[in-house]
Amino acid sequence: MKHVAVVGGGISGLTTAYRLRTLLGDAVEITVFEAAPATGGKLRTAEVGGVAYDVGAEAFLARRPEVTALVAEVGLGEHLVHPTKARAKIHAGGTVTGLPPGTVMGVPASADVVAGVLSEDGRRAVEKEHSLGPVELTDADLALGPLLRARFGDELVDRLVDPLLGGVYAGGADGLGLRATMPGLAKAVAEGAGSLTEAAASLLPKTPGTAPVFGTLTGGLTTLLDRLRELSRATVRASATVRALTRTAAGWRLDVGAAAPAHAPEDTPVEVDAVVLAVPAPAARRLLADVAPAASAAYGEVELASMAVVALALPPGTELPDASGILIGAGERDEHGVPYASKAFTFSANKWAHYGAAGPVLVRGSVGRFGERGALTGDDDALVHAVRDDLARLTGVTAQPLDTLVTRWGGGLPQYGSGHLERVTRIEAAVAELPGLAVAGATLHGVGLPACVATADAAAKRIAASFTV
Repeated sequence: MKHVAVVGGGISGLTTAYRLRTLLGDAVEITVFEAAPATGGKLRTAEVGGVAYDVGAEAFLARRPEVTALVAEVGLGEHLVHPTKARAKIHAGGTVTGLPPGTVMGVPASADVVAGVLSEDGRRAVEKEHSLGPVELTDADLALGPLLRARFGDELVDRLVDPLLGGVYAGGADGLGLRATMPGLAKAVAEGAGSLTEAAASLLPKTPGTAPVFGTLTGGLTTLLDRLRELSRATVRASATVRALTRTAAGWRLDVGAAAPAHAPEDTPVEVDAVVLAVPAPAARRLLADVAPAASAAYGEVELASMAVVALALPPGTELPDASGILIGAGERDEHGVPYASKAFTFSANKWAHYGAAGPVLVRGSVGRFGERGALTGDDDALVHAVRDDLARLTGVTAQPLDTLVTRWGGGLPQYGSGHLERVTRIEAAVAELPGLAVAGATLHGVGLPACVATADAAAKRIAASFTV
């Protein structure tokens, strides 16, 4: 019987374990090593105000098929839900307004759709973009911020694109790449779109509102992880850090130690036939340093952003704005010139119908942008205070929470800079030279759950194929 080690127990690792089981059946033994005390990675469902509440990723992009298909495959389709019709708002240019439809991550299909967010000068800059002609793509990925600023002006980037990207990457357009973060837009340009507005228009649904954009699971997204773990029939070793990876004549050796080495015995060697690394970039860099130095170096070039989620359970009946949430642009201030610590609020009680009207009113505040530690340097009480203050200034909601929970994601979000795709190519090329080794995870082809599941499927298929050759 073959033995596969999956290093990392997040969505990528557990999907890999499950997919290995479906591909190889009982012919494989699977062990998942997770350094944290529990599996889950960037998915975490906690009890807040007596309600199961996601304090990591809270939804997935339903227009990509991977997670929706996986949910159905593992028998959780009845738990799949989509947002209500509540719309998001944005604090931009000193005011709160509706988040405009008709954009691709803030890149507009026309000037009219962003008129409420931009000044008249900003709107005219967008209007003129189509007259600039096609975007010239190069072999290297284009830096997104400079491109959009040159084509649309600063207002569109600062007021709309950056807040949207901040919610996904905790980073702004100036530090990200076009192909890496907006591959559909880049593809439309490569296929002949005459401008970025034309490219954005080509990507919008022909009949808006017919297909839900996002989805989640009642009971929390860890419901999916629990099912994947169950169906994979993997042995899960939590609080187990893989400290070294070595290639052997028969396969691979992992040196595994407890998560607290000062109180642990010496590392234990584990011999396996194949390994999948589904871990963040720093861990992958360390583990590949000797066996795949080119991949290790590329992982080492990936920068990371930290953030925190502050969950608030407000008293039943607390009135929130008529919105699913509010995005806050970097540098935005209130009417007194005081900046906000938060980058976004999600009014979960409005966004998801399954929370109901009788229980606590659930709200998430997100804090943290790439390169800006800001409020993250404070302790949990200070973070709760800052988020509650922001909520009061934005919405007038001052209700005393029944419960709060701060969840910190240190280095949790890889930054997809303009050289990101080239780094991933180096990683995958180096790994491809080593039989019985595969990589998966948010560092590669997207930080969202569907992209992570896609890398996990690919990694499992690579390992399964190596066993059947």
